[in-house]
Amino acid sequence: MNKATLADILPFRALIDACWKEKYTVNRFTRDLIAGITVGIIAIPLAMALAIGSGVAPQYGLYTSAVAGIVIALAGGSRFSVSGPTAAFVVILYPVSQQFGLAGLLVATLMSGVFLVLFGLARFGRLIEYIPISVTLGFTSGIGITIATMQIKDFFGLQLTPMPEHYWQKVGALVMALPTINPGDAAIGVVTLATLILWPRLGIRLPGHLPALLGGCAVMGVVNLLGGHVATIGSQFHYILSDGIQGNGIPQLLPQLVLPWNMPDSNFTLSWDSLQALLPAAFSMAMLGAIESLLCAVVLDGMTGTRHKANNELIGQGLGNMIAPFFGGITATAAIARSAANVRAGATSPVAAIIHAVLVIMALLVLAPLLSWLPLSAMAALLLMVAWNMSEAHKVVHLLRRAPIDDIVVMLICMSLTVLFDMVVAISVGIVLASLLFMRRIARMTHLAPVNVTVPDDVLVIRVIGPLFFAAAETVFTDLESRISGKRVVVLKWDAVPVLDAGGLEAFQRFVSKLPEGCELRVSNLEFQPLRTLARAGVQPIAGRLAFYPNRDAALADIVDNQP
Repeated sequence: MNKATLADILPFRALIDACWKEKYTVNRFTRDLIAGITVGIIAIPLAMALAIGSGVAPQYGLYTSAVAGIVIALAGGSRFSVSGPTAAFVVILYPVSQQFGLAGLLVATLMSGVFLVLFGLARFGRLIEYIPISVTLGFTSGIGITIATMQIKDFFGLQLTPMPEHYWQKVGALVMALPTINPGDAAIGVVTLATLILWPRLGIRLPGHLPALLGGCAVMGVVNLLGGHVATIGSQFHYILSDGIQGNGIPQLLPQLVLPWNMPDSNFTLSWDSLQALLPAAFSMAMLGAIESLLCAVVLDGMTGTRHKANNELIGQGLGNMIAPFFGGITATAAIARSAANVRAGATSPVAAIIHAVLVIMALLVLAPLLSWLPLSAMAALLLMVAWNMSEAHKVVHLLRRAPIDDIVVMLICMSLTVLFDMVVAISVGIVLASLLFMRRIARMTHLAPVNVTVPDDVLVIRVIGPLFFAAAETVFTDLESRISGKRVVVLKWDAVPVLDAGGLEAFQRFVSKLPEGCELRVSNLEFQPLRTLARAGVQPIAGRLAFYPNRDAALADIVDNQP
């Protein structure tokens, strides 16, 4: 393995490049400190809200931001990425947590980390470039729709248990539960959401998450004074410490080292059967984590003019998801919104992401009692805003207005499959469908064109333009068959044929075998790849039937010379 290949997969590349190869000064640390605190303020409420959305207690979201945030910042390949729980995972994690409990979810996270490390070692980092924008936009929009639907219950304080499994059943159950709306929860949700929407227009650099939560808590105080009741983190979630002490809300403790499959109050049993049952979900987490983290890194590269190490980033993400479950952390990946805020706040290195994680740890130790008073409807409002941002509605509208019909179809199918089934089905079908439609588009570009040259009537000179691959070759040679009747010589000019694959080779050989008696095929101007394909296949000239020439003039030399 050469040095370049080794550097492509070794972890800690972003940290080494940003803090070791480049001089790390006090000024840079100050900028990283400000950026880390800014992102930490955003991450604390989001981590709790995303954990709740994933079906687990809010402290596990904080553990994720703290542990995975530090590990991935140290070991990853993008110097500006901030990792933690993200909205994209909610639709995958929630069913796992409901079926297998917290322990099963942590084991699935550990398995996904192994997959991510293997992706990085196999150097799959650049494969993200082969996923069309119509596919990524389709499944991210679908995830946004699904997340928004899941938040309606807490946003309005609806009395609905349990939530049905399938999407249309969820929608029906929510509609039926609308008469149970809690005015207090709804008021808190509306105020929180309105603050999140309007805050950026004020031009204040402080992120809107904290003011929105404070506004929601103020409304909760008014509701409580009027004798109302609203659901809070403290009223909804409870914990039991190792010494038997019970409490409400969030425990005022650092993440504790624990075997993921031995989480307390869990019925999960580690076995080969349980691992097999978790395998599809773990692979989905790894796929989504790889896609989201690399997309985030690409976005950050565009914002900063830097270049991330894709395979290093996958390995760093894998290590983070392998270590975090031993401290109660659920699945993590790079968060595009938090990472972009990190850049805008002036971050210069992964130190900013580490500081953000330290701030989350401090919040656990200092603010846990206060965090337990946060209303669930305010948490739901945060996730509704995240879902809206994730849906990228402006990009969807732009694609619907401007893109070719093929891309629109792929996006809408991916979006529908994500909502109705799951992300893996959507991505798989989307990539296959996009590939087929792309091949059809390319196949239509391959055609025959006349060549402007004076030759006898029994000679045909024609140019093949476009790749001769399996989807196009048959049509081209069928068209050519209809033109060669009564011809003594057919000259095919291949200077515009960049590719000849096995399907094209087979169609070519079949065409040669069907040539009329007394008709000779002359192929000229072969490009390197088609020439190599013909040579590897052992295609040889056949006297009076098939010949190869370096150019058109050579192929026509004896014909032109013999003209009167």
